[in-house]
Amino acid sequence: MRKTILLLSLVSCVTSLNADGLQTQEMPVTEMQKQNQQIVRMASEEMTKTLPQKVDKYTTLQRVEGEGNRLTYVFEINTGAKSDEAVKKEDRSRMKKAVTNGICTSAKRFLDAQIDISYLYTSAATKAKLFQFDVSQADCPLSDR
Repeated sequence: MRKTILLLSLVSCVTSLNADGLQTQEMPVTEMQKQNQQIVRMASEEMTKTLPQKVDKYTTLQRVEGEGNRLTYVFEINTGAKSDEAVKKEDRSRMKKAVTNGICTSAKRFLDAQIDISYLYTSAATKAKLFQFDVSQADCPLSDR
């Protein structure tokens, strides 16, 4: 539920950018890149205002970073008694599929605007990087595009 609210906030941020005079029609590539960078910066600043935010009983969204044409969501996972290595080995492929499918569906407006999304997961206990999933429009099935 909170994830949905967060994504709706993000979409409304993009919508307000369009309402505030940013062009959505065809434009030169350099202008589109500048606009996308502005969207990334503004979206990350806006989302960060409500963080940290609990996603589920194991996961907390700590921050959102915007750099260039990429939004990076940084999550912390409470892995309990599982070691970082066990989480990396046992959960990576399952999570990659779920995260990619979720991003392709919920962040379609960003992906359509050539804004890439990354989900970075760290351990709550050790602060070590567990995995990172980078998703662009090319990673989504054609039906999601």
